[in-house]
Amino acid sequence: MHTPSKQVPEPDKDVQIDPRPITLVFGASGYIGSNLVPRLAAAGKARIRAVSRRAEVLQARGWEGVECIAADALKPATLDAALQGVRTAYYLVHSMGSGRDFGRLDREAAHHFAEAAARAGVERIIYLGGLAPASARSEHIVSRRQTGDTLREGPVPVTELRAGIIVGPGSAAFEVMRDLVLHLPVMVTPKWVSRRSPPIALENLLEYLQRAPDIPEAAGCILDVAGPEYLTYGRMMHILAEEAGHRPPVILPVPLLSPRLSSYWLRLVTSVPTPIARALVDGLREDYIADDERTRQLIPQRLLDFREAVRAAFEAERQHAVAARWTEGAFMFRDYRLDYSYYAKHAGGSAVAQATPQQVWSVITAIGGENRYFAFEPLWRIREAVDWMLGGPGRNYGRRDPLELRVGDMVDSWRVVGLEPERRLTLGFGMRAPGAGVLEFELTPVDGGTRIDVVNHWHPAGMPGLIYWYTMAPAHAFLFKAMARNIAQRAESLDNTA
Repeated sequence: MHTPSKQVPEPDKDVQIDPRPITLVFGASGYIGSNLVPRLAAAGKARIRAVSRRAEVLQARGWEGVECIAADALKPATLDAALQGVRTAYYLVHSMGSGRDFGRLDREAAHHFAEAAARAGVERIIYLGGLAPASARSEHIVSRRQTGDTLREGPVPVTELRAGIIVGPGSAAFEVMRDLVLHLPVMVTPKWVSRRSPPIALENLLEYLQRAPDIPEAAGCILDVAGPEYLTYGRMMHILAEEAGHRPPVILPVPLLSPRLSSYWLRLVTSVPTPIARALVDGLREDYIADDERTRQLIPQRLLDFREAVRAAFEAERQHAVAARWTEGAFMFRDYRLDYSYYAKHAGGSAVAQATPQQVWSVITAIGGENRYFAFEPLWRIREAVDWMLGGPGRNYGRRDPLELRVGDMVDSWRVVGLEPERRLTLGFGMRAPGAGVLEFELTPVDGGTRIDVVNHWHPAGMPGLIYWYTMAPAHAFLFKAMARNIAQRAESLDNTA
């Protein structure tokens, strides 16, 4: 009896399977991750999968050829899908911004990740930790060390790179230093200003991270990474000021002032998130020594000294002079000022309109001029009058067209700096104030309607900029929510009269 052979469908010749291995960057929305992902993607050796708690944050980066997904190491059920098929996993997660309990959260997250990586068959974990003196008692330093220990409890080989101060735009330690130096002519500091550390340029750190998975001898190793010189924090601040074209501050060390005590007034000096700034300063009690001879042998490269690293950081900011939308630290939205804070303060509100994005967009793009600003008109009038009395453009009312907007248009004293039809409108703040601001309207389709987010981003110029922000905070608490709600109502009324 003849049994017909089973017909096996031929593979679709038009579907090409990418044979490259998958490299995962876990914590891709953070400072190091957001710099590492495009670097790895440009190298082209692997398919890059970027992971953050919110995928939309990653998708907004516009990374070509990068898979962006959501997962959370504190939610183990989300990890298996993220790690599927991954050969190398970068673990760049920390919880300093979560408040006092971040050490426990860091260990818990690392434990979940190590278990999931083992199940997925990951071949190597690359973890970025921090230089950790044996005498360190700061929870920030101890937590970084314990996170590495927790990852090593799993069967997947771990390469841990331990770095001190990272010199680059967006590095929390660098930004705290920048805000202090460029806005305080006199600094009263604790003794930590005389402590020594080997700062490393962002470019050098990224090179170490990128090449580490290709070094078999690095598997299972803890490798210190550092720049070529040891400097006191006082000397670093002096050099930073010089490179910014600013007079270095007068630094007055006070023996009785502890790092913890000095960290409490950081809220009035820097807009780096306070829990992060406080944790960093609290860790500056001792000298940090890096034994990086082994690292230099395995991954040789020319190391930038601190002055070169600062110069490179400022040049990197200048090169990113144009942006399609607001992103943290974007030079364009800081009025191209090195002394305006990299990190922004935020306030906003949202509402859902039972209307289409097109209808909502028609309301938003009529902003200003005779249509004004949707809510609390007296507050806007008062602010404009104050600006006019100070010599600003606060009473420059009007717009090019009553309905249509283009990038570059003036809307009263605002300038249209970003526009994506039916998705996003970005207005640059034009009135006089100690800092730079952006007002952004973002539309997201939801079931049966459109979500409207109105967000104000403010990059303060030191203490005056922060005082200005906190002075405006009571109004911000209800202003932007009311704007979003009234925009929704106007869009819905258009629907009712259609």
